[in-house]
Amino acid sequence: METEARRDELAASLDEVRRRIARACTTAGRDPGSVTLVAVTKTYPASDVVLLAGLGVTDVGENKDQEAAAKAAAVDVPVRWHFVGQLQRNKAGAVARLGAVVHSLDRPALVPALDRAGQQAGAPVPVFVQVDLGGPEGEQAARGGASPADVPAIADLVAAAPGLVLRGLMAVAPRDADPGPAFAGLAELARRVRADHPAATGLSAGMSGDLEQAVAAGATLVRVGTAIFGRRPLAFAENRESHPSQRPREPLPDGDPHTGTRPLGTAVEGEV
Repeated sequence: METEARRDELAASLDEVRRRIARACTTAGRDPGSVTLVAVTKTYPASDVVLLAGLGVTDVGENKDQEAAAKAAAVDVPVRWHFVGQLQRNKAGAVARLGAVVHSLDRPALVPALDRAGQQAGAPVPVFVQVDLGGPEGEQAARGGASPADVPAIADLVAAAPGLVLRGLMAVAPRDADPGPAFAGLAELARRVRADHPAATGLSAGMSGDLEQAVAAGATLVRVGTAIFGRRPLAFAENRESHPSQRPREPLPDGDPHTGTRPLGTAVEGEV
């Protein structure tokens, strides 16, 4: 009964997220089928991944390689893993062995490590170059990513690596600001990259609180967690992620700012 109740919760939240994507696509004059929903399951159990697969969501995102590997071993249904957290060079092999799409290549030093991992795994690693969209003064790179000025050169390195496939660009909107202008800048940079690499058509942008603005800017993948899964466990709220800023990823306007609790399906800006 608990499994059935959880499935019903996920189905209801998932339906609302799909409606939001469809509405955003209609407003932007786009086909809803042009946007892939990546369900980011960090801190949620492998059983949720299985339930989501039964609901038609088979693109699954994780922030940590250990958690992704553990869930992959426990999940017995076909899913496509997406690695959306900050990646260390010594973890490149583990991510490649999962066959994961890497959304967070943010510096040239990662290219040879991932390239070797892809070649050793016998399958090129699909890669998005993560772009720093800035933020309040003193918080540049707080959300992670390469400087926009450096992105074309990093994209060239990825495209030249036999163990990698350049899929496009990825970014997280700045905190406490209208995401629209930032996503518009990301879209323009993506067009510049595609001019040199026509196959790099992907744009990974938009999360629980800003997916509409991302779709308007041309996002082809949106990374959604809280709006599907609901509250994050307390331990996660208290344990900061390994991001450059070492800050919690999201503000928590709809819940307790200390515990991070909030209602099921609540969309929070910056949440994945």
